[in-house]
Amino acid sequence: MAIDERTGVTGFTHHLTGWLRRLMPPGPRLERLTADLEAGFADRPEPLTADACRAVEARAQRHARHLELHFDADQTAEPDSESRGWDPVDPEQVRARAAGVREVRRLADGTFALTLDTLDPVEHAGPYLRNAFDLARGARRLVLDLRGNGGGDPGTVALVAEHLLGDGARALSEVIYADRRRQWWTRARPAGFALTQDLAVLVSSRTYSSAEALAYHLQVRGRAVIVGETTRGAADHVTPIRLTGQVTGLLPEGTVIDAASGSNWEGSGVRPDITCTAEEAWEVALARPVP
Repeated sequence: MAIDERTGVTGFTHHLTGWLRRLMPPGPRLERLTADLEAGFADRPEPLTADACRAVEARAQRHARHLELHFDADQTAEPDSESRGWDPVDPEQVRARAAGVREVRRLADGTFALTLDTLDPVEHAGPYLRNAFDLARGARRLVLDLRGNGGGDPGTVALVAEHLLGDGARALSEVIYADRRRQWWTRARPAGFALTQDLAVLVSSRTYSSAEALAYHLQVRGRAVIVGETTRGAADHVTPIRLTGQVTGLLPEGTVIDAASGSNWEGSGVRPDITCTAEEAWEVALARPVP
């Protein structure tokens, strides 16, 4: 039967697990994910609904926190037969939000604070971030606020990291796909380029995806003190797939392995060094003594 609005829950689940087997690197986690979905939604011939879609998503997120299913009853587009990747970002939209640089502050005590709400593609975000970090030179300490950051481009993660991790090239991560591997590094920069001041990174339960990656990379290398709430725990790289006329999925296609820890934050989230509510994180970070 064609995959459309009449597809039963069991048929949809089988279609989803077929895509997961195409996209994800093979291994025990993929087998646990697909087996749990097939067992959980066997013998469910009723038509797929938004509620059923949420139930499938919730079960899948036991194994892959970044897997999302978006149901739109008004959509009728043809399902994908191949992975089409991400649509290009509109540069005008990036400019309208200043590449997620919501606020830059220098406080009277010499604190530099940058609130970064997204990680737009590095080719667009680079000028905004470079200008922001130029304002941090000479600051007494640094605060990077990722509490509302939903993630984005790993290239932008690397750009932020190279401002904070030292002037030499540093390996950040390796992403393992079904058919290839890709490494992410910071670039070597002239002596004195990187900022060396004490750094606090603010996170919350809304910090997601590549924003979690940035906090994790800084934490495991001992560069930052993480303040706030445990993050959502979505480490996979994902790609959009139109599964049916009404359902678009964000499906895992790459497993991230941090180059320093040999692990990642999938399922567990980035755990703060100083735990407090998201609302308290700013004041808690400012109350820390600067070494």
